[in-house]
Amino acid sequence: MTKANRIIGVGSPVVDQVISVSEDLLSVVGGEKGGMELVDADTMSRFLEELPDADTRQPGGSAGNTTFALAKLGMRCRFLGMVGSDEAGNFYKDTFWSLGGDHRSIRFNSDLPTAQCLSLVTPDGERTMRTHLGAAMGLEPAHIDRSDFAGCRHAHIEGYLLFNPELLTSVLDAAKQAGCRTSLDLASFEVVAAARDILPELLDQYVDMVFANEEEAQTFAESDDNQTCLNALRQHCNTVALKRGAQGALLYDNGKTVEIPAIAVPEAVDTTGAGDFWAAGFLFGNLQGKDIETAGQYGAHLGASVVQEMGATIPEDKWRNIFRTIAETSPAEKQVA
Repeated sequence: MTKANRIIGVGSPVVDQVISVSEDLLSVVGGEKGGMELVDADTMSRFLEELPDADTRQPGGSAGNTTFALAKLGMRCRFLGMVGSDEAGNFYKDTFWSLGGDHRSIRFNSDLPTAQCLSLVTPDGERTMRTHLGAAMGLEPAHIDRSDFAGCRHAHIEGYLLFNPELLTSVLDAAKQAGCRTSLDLASFEVVAAARDILPELLDQYVDMVFANEEEAQTFAESDDNQTCLNALRQHCNTVALKRGAQGALLYDNGKTVEIPAIAVPEAVDTTGAGDFWAAGFLFGNLQGKDIETAGQYGAHLGASVVQEMGATIPEDKWRNIFRTIAETSPAEKQVA
């Protein structure tokens, strides 16, 4: 694949621990199924004591998943975030480097551990996340430098930074000063609810492209109608991707709306990273100048591939299939009003 179109991902570098649990065992972490909640170090330790051992450990985080997938697709990628000066932080950095990623913008914090996330997967494939941000919380506006974005065409930023509006604004401002287009993934419905008052203005001022799943879009628009949600988001951004899982996606780009069908899969094992990989496929196509139909198909293929695996990872043999499919993909979507 081509080595071009440098993109920088910005967010919380998290090491994911994916654990298969029953519906009953999900009660250990409490809260709503399917969402993400932040927890402190003591709570995380308690969860680890009461839950089974992890099925797998992987580099994660929303922007991290997207950026790692883009690096795997052959794009020249950089990542900006903070890890701990520990084994997990080195694991994160070294894994990104092994994919050809530029890790020089990853900061290290000697006082806090690398962030970790428990991704609890129930038999229906749904994932519920509990995250201790650790060192990722140490990233501050003072750490953001325009030089981190130099040479990048695009900055992809995770919505979890909305928990720190000053930091997010610093990131968006530096990206714009460096001439980057920007995309924001809204991350979770809890994030959107917490940032509902400031989000429209941030989208208006800084964001060119927004990614949202149905719950996030519904929280933003205060409606359960998909077209209403799409219309609400497109008032603020030139490009909108409304991801609907097995129902496909609705895309809006500069006056054009299209519907992208989902790719059918034999079994959805785990939805961890599905939206992040969908975004990676879309950005891969978009940054190569593909139309939104083709970029949306790329997203659909990556999303369908990752939900058939545990965690946000795809085996090497399936990556080969993805490369072949991308090379063969042509628009086959339905334009809607």
